[in-house]
Amino acid sequence: MVDLGFPELLTLVQTVAIIVAIVIAVYFSRRQIQALSADLEARVLNDLDEKLHRMGEIFMEKPEFVRVLYDAPPEPGPGSVFEAEAAFAYYVMFFCAHCFHMRQRGILGDNDWAGWLQWTKNAFQHGRLGKYWKEAEMNAWVDPAFREFVDREILPAAAAAH
Repeated sequence: MVDLGFPELLTLVQTVAIIVAIVIAVYFSRRQIQALSADLEARVLNDLDEKLHRMGEIFMEKPEFVRVLYDAPPEPGPGSVFEAEAAFAYYVMFFCAHCFHMRQRGILGDNDWAGWLQWTKNAFQHGRLGKYWKEAEMNAWVDPAFREFVDREILPAAAAAH
């Protein structure tokens, strides 16, 4: 066996300490980059949601502007695609989708998500959102993950309650 003197042992310990320090630095740098990536994604999503929020406000003020996105023939009287209630239903649906996406990305914790999930179920069960979802084909305006979530978890819960 090789007999190491004090200077060689000190050099070996310093080398191991430097390697451990580098590994720790790389580990924490990687975690910080992942956190920044999630933060950036959340900021982009929130920015898009703010723009969608503003469009929703405009549609509620002037429901006829919905034609810019969906140019269906106007129906006379209540139930028209262009009435303010329908525009607001789309606004609420996009809000529910935004909450769902924040949960998917891990931004909404369990307690917050439980509250928003119940809020969404109530909107579909006790309000007219479920009716609009089916009759106005709102599902064509959302991404497949949210569409599947509503069809799989929200609508069956609303149907079971009635």
